[in-house]
Amino acid sequence: MANFTPYSIHEDRLFSADKKLRDISRELYASIKNLPIVSPHGHTDPRWFAENNNFSNAAELLIIPDHYVFRMLYSQGVSLESLGISRLDGGLVETDYRKIWRCFAKHYYLFHGTPSRMWMDHVLCSIFGFEVELTEASADFFYDRINEILASDEFKPRALLEKFNIELLATTEGGLDDLSYHAQLKGTGLDKTVITTFRPDDIVDPENGNFAQNLQTLAEKTGQDCGSWQGYLAAIRNRRAFFQAHGATATDHGHATAKTANLTKTECERLFSQVRSGNFTAEQAELFRAQMLTELAGMSLQDGMVMQIHPGVYRNHNSHVLKNFGRDKGGDIPVQTEFVHNLQPLLNKYGNSTDLRIILFTLDETTYTRELAPLAGHYPALKLGPAWWFHDSPEGMLRYRHAVTETAGLYNTVGFNDDTRAFLSIPARHDVARRIDCRFLAQMVAEHRISESAAFELAHDLTYRLAKEAYQNTRV
Repeated sequence: MANFTPYSIHEDRLFSADKKLRDISRELYASIKNLPIVSPHGHTDPRWFAENNNFSNAAELLIIPDHYVFRMLYSQGVSLESLGISRLDGGLVETDYRKIWRCFAKHYYLFHGTPSRMWMDHVLCSIFGFEVELTEASADFFYDRINEILASDEFKPRALLEKFNIELLATTEGGLDDLSYHAQLKGTGLDKTVITTFRPDDIVDPENGNFAQNLQTLAEKTGQDCGSWQGYLAAIRNRRAFFQAHGATATDHGHATAKTANLTKTECERLFSQVRSGNFTAEQAELFRAQMLTELAGMSLQDGMVMQIHPGVYRNHNSHVLKNFGRDKGGDIPVQTEFVHNLQPLLNKYGNSTDLRIILFTLDETTYTRELAPLAGHYPALKLGPAWWFHDSPEGMLRYRHAVTETAGLYNTVGFNDDTRAFLSIPARHDVARRIDCRFLAQMVAEHRISESAAFELAHDLTYRLAKEAYQNTRV
């Protein structure tokens, strides 16, 4: 270790360089840093917690599943094959995990200034206890030590839930998922900690390549006639109830746009028949998705599930990567998104309800002050989700707070959620959010815009209470 560079993460990271602001931030952060983590929306694998097997090695855990990591390396000419990303055609990829880790370490400098670097440094220093920097020279030292730690009982998935002080962790499953891993958790004491989220994109998007087969499977799973509009809606209600029985308190919708519609029953039946036939236009597919958002909002009003809408992504933009490696391989790109006109049909029907909660997300930051904050600052049914995905960063979080607070207020937001597949990064992501919120509140205190007592209460609420209330999780 003599030739390795000493390295640590600073205790004042992300606080202002101004001493007065930094001192206030420290006090606020000290009051909330040890609060339990509520992670109400994410994409971790429920199998980890059901089977509770040790994670195998550093590369499989920290690199291969994380598109934040391999998209950066790919942009610099590192092939996905060399990172062990499986090809759809079964072609050769690197299977030596040590070589994959060495490749990552060699290029770790590429992540300077990015949230990925901040999260990974937190994992390496705070979770694994390293006090030197990850470089090409130290790669094997890190790899061997991480693998040694991962093999211990203290680093099994269920033990890490306790170590990370995670009070709630929601995974996300497709509308046809059998939820077998969540079923395995029943009776373990973790079924109230690890819950599912209902994401029905696979059964409401006609442009999903398997839509016709999915409708058939939906009918088989529910015993409903999915050849009729009413039977189809009944089948979706059946699936929602099934998810609720496995802990779900929320739904999630990853539509390309925020477009909604409020068609007549006759129009719905005609449109459903069209998309079922497979002979439909792109405009008809978009209209069907729009109508389904309104239908699903109505179902949420009936069964109490919180509705999350995540629009504004051009998914799988890189056709070459999609063809050879499949979906969700780092090729998703934000696009301009409109909310005011697109959401009006749904909001005209349900937006004034105090019994419905719709959480809106965006990757188009230009909509915060112009559209989203004014909408959430008016409609009782609407709340704003936190800075998301490409903007889940220190600067993105600050921009978010400055953009929405004066119009929507802080209590029309829902705290933080990490929306991640990378389990070990969850404490890091929540720590960043807590620090940035404390920094934002410290500035308001220093400018005499809020009192210190209000800032301490807000720090607690933004960290903990708002997420619990927004997602209506009775356990917490």
